[in-house]
Amino acid sequence: MRPFHYAFKVKDIASTKKFYLDILGCKQGRYTENWIDFDFFGNQLSAHVNRNIPKLDYCGTVDGVKVPIPHFGCILTLEEFENIKQSLTTAKCKFIVKPQLRYKDSKGEQYTMFTEDFSGNPIEFKAFKNENEIFD
Repeated sequence: MRPFHYAFKVKDIASTKKFYLDILGCKQGRYTENWIDFDFFGNQLSAHVNRNIPKLDYCGTVDGVKVPIPHFGCILTLEEFENIKQSLTTAKCKFIVKPQLRYKDSKGEQYTMFTEDFSGNPIEFKAFKNENEIFD
């Protein structure tokens, strides 16, 4: 698969660096005083400073759980998922959707959790029991 690029709004560079670098362990790319790039698990995120960040809209329902739309995220290995869960918990980050198992004993069984970065952007992390079922 080819990496994706996603540009999004953040309130400031300092808190954005704290979340993506210190908590998630992303690597920093290019930056200016108004934007910063991160290597987000092999994908390029570009965070641009803008105070006009929309409120979350919980218009999505997945396996009976309300989720914010839009959101972005990544698919991790089970070990990476546990590491990120621990890092978010240690940093006392708020979970929008607490870490849980979705579609238990069914095709597409996966662990999932949602959090927000320090600008309020919703992010989903998931790990599939069987990675061959990501698109099934």
